[in-house]
Amino acid sequence: MRFDRLVLLLVAGLSASGCTTLGYYGQAAGGGYAILARSQPIAALLDDGANIGPDFHPPPAELPPEVKARLARVEAIRDFASRDLGLPDNDSYRMYADLGRPVVAWNVVATPEFSLTPKEWCFPVAGCVSYRGYFSQARAQRFAATLQRDGLDVRVTAVSAYSTLGWFPDPVLKSQLQRSDAELAGVIFHELGHQQLYVPGDTAFNESFATTIELEGLRRWFARQQNPAALQTYLREKSRQEEFVQLALRYRVRLEALYAEPLSPPDMRAAKAGVFADLRHAYAEQRQRWGGYSGYDAWFAQDLNNACLASIGLYHQYVPAFAELLKREHGELPAFYQAARRLSRLPASERRQRLVELGNVSVASGKSGQKERPPERARPYREE
Repeated sequence: MRFDRLVLLLVAGLSASGCTTLGYYGQAAGGGYAILARSQPIAALLDDGANIGPDFHPPPAELPPEVKARLARVEAIRDFASRDLGLPDNDSYRMYADLGRPVVAWNVVATPEFSLTPKEWCFPVAGCVSYRGYFSQARAQRFAATLQRDGLDVRVTAVSAYSTLGWFPDPVLKSQLQRSDAELAGVIFHELGHQQLYVPGDTAFNESFATTIELEGLRRWFARQQNPAALQTYLREKSRQEEFVQLALRYRVRLEALYAEPLSPPDMRAAKAGVFADLRHAYAEQRQRWGGYSGYDAWFAQDLNNACLASIGLYHQYVPAFAELLKREHGELPAFYQAARRLSRLPASERRQRLVELGNVSVASGKSGQKERPPERARPYREE
């Protein structure tokens, strides 16, 4: 289980940042340990726990048939990921954990009142990231409140899946079993994509690469399953998602232009509120064009601010570039991975320029992604 690595990470973190972060690192280590302690091998669970080793406590109870059926589906997806997509063949997503809650963690994102650049926190191993993650919602809310008192725009987001980048065997969570095959497979492909290739400090690269693996993996998965209807349902949902992203990015560009204006704080504040009001109105019109589809109502129901838009586009910014790279490698994933790895070794500015050229990203319009700027940095987490 490599619990020793968890201890080493904690010790390294405390040594690097001092005792003031003891509480934060303590909750992070404790939360990570709790997930590992609850994880059980799926193969053993499907065998009624007969082959579970002594490191796993407590012994699992008999699982309901519907849970077993979903876990069997996870095994098939996981085998496909390594066999057909060439993704890492390890214990990640071959484990199952019931955390007793619908999400795994909560992230706190914060930006200045008149900026879309998120505040960063620096940690050992992970580097500087644009959020603080908590395994307790109450802790996350308390920390968010301190940032709000400092005048920052703040958002607390629920995290449904995450990757430890191969440091630990990441489990499939009970809450994820209730999702469709497409959502379940997409999460597994995406998170294993982070294990395949990850560039510290370049969130846009990492998320776009993993999203490309997710999309291509699902296309191949449904082709293998000979289930064109499920593929079409998935593609319709992805189309709506892309339209939502493009809608948000248009108003992100408007805000970036606004914040560059020499306005007084009161005038800037009023203009900012007007942009968010226009965004809500535009979404209402988009919702009508979708025939009343309400999948993004919860996002718009929150108190919209800069922090809500801070991560928009990171999952998609360079997807067109990676899609073009895959096309140039004739759809051969091993060659695509090698080409992406070569890109990852370039200096940051050269890497971004090459991706812009590949994807024909328009800096002026923000099409095919967000306006080009230095990438925000965060480890890969996936919001609920």
